Amino acid sequence: MTFFRTLAIAATLVANTAAAGPVSFSSGWSEQKLSLFSNNRYSFGNTLSMTSDGGVSIAWKRIPQSDWQSTNGRWNWTVEQSVPATDLRQKGGDDRNMSLYFVFVPDDQAAGLQNASIRQLLGNDDVRVLLYVWGGNHARGSQFQSPYLRGQGVNVMLRQAGTGSYSENVNLAADYAQAFGGQPGSLVGIAVSGDSDDTDSTIRAAIGNLTLN
Repeated sequence: MTFFRTLAIAATLVANTAAAGPVSFSSGWSEQKLSLFSNNRYSFGNTLSMTSDGGVSIAWKRIPQSDWQSTNGRWNWTVEQSVPATDLRQKGGDDRNMSLYFVFVPDDQAAGLQNASIRQLLGNDDVRVLLYVWGGNHARGSQFQSPYLRGQGVNVMLRQAGTGSYSENVNLAADYAQAFGGQPGSLVGIAVSGDSDDTDSTIRAAIGNLTLN
């Protein structure tokens, strides 16, 4: 549990210092199951920790209006037990340790969609999603469409399958322009998912210190 202790200590330190747009992992989250027999388990607090045993689901949180125009994100995450490396371009057999979703809607729709569920948002043709991924066998920085959100979601690869503990700092506006063209709309929500059902494997992972600006 060394990685989890380290991440929890770091999250506590960050919580006690000034930061722009910190995202709480202790409140406002809900789980959206993606299969009947999902075996993902989430723990919320200073960090979001997840254990997945042959399961898949999403933990989802709405973003306050004060952060809707955020164009950058940074966070720490750790994986103690990893799924195998898979081809994430293929639907089925495409497990990953963790994906962090950034959900954008057109500015003129944001107010009307601020209470929508993640399932409702992902079913809206105007919604766009950047998925920052730890998993698969793809090069860091590569982008390709999510096979589950074609035309709406793009995977941005950060880490290949494996264990470790890392800090990330991403330019949402630049990645959005590369993925979809143009400028992002309003960032109304974020989500964290783990996916181990196709390989029937186990994930032990956590994410913390998520900040938007």
